[in-house]
Amino acid sequence: MDLTAENLAAIDDKLSGRHIDLDPAGYFIIYLDREAGLISAKHFTNVIDEQGLAVDPETGKVIPARGKVQRTHTTVFTGRTAKELCIKIFEETQPCPVSLFDHAAYLGREFVRAEVALVTGQEYVQD
Repeated sequence: MDLTAENLAAIDDKLSGRHIDLDPAGYFIIYLDREAGLISAKHFTNVIDEQGLAVDPETGKVIPARGKVQRTHTTVFTGRTAKELCIKIFEETQPCPVSLFDHAAYLGREFVRAEVALVTGQEYVQD
């Protein structure tokens, strides 16, 4: 297989469909604040129920994977680069708001994608 952008995107698309366990420490909504030149990541807490679904700890309701949900974030992390954001979340915040290695790796990849979009002016949509 040639290392073309299309082939690499196809590999990533296939891998994005795999099963992943949800992090009991919570989840992040990542977005760009272009005016401020920042990558932002809102952290939300959750509880994982016996079916492996994320549940709002305040209401006990399942948090849907798609669609809009009105919840209050616990923290907003910001950084000018992916590395700066990772240091704030994984090294400077105690306790760390991420408890699974695969979740940490995912966030690192997403922060790099967000940084590239911020620098190039491309659209960023969280995977």
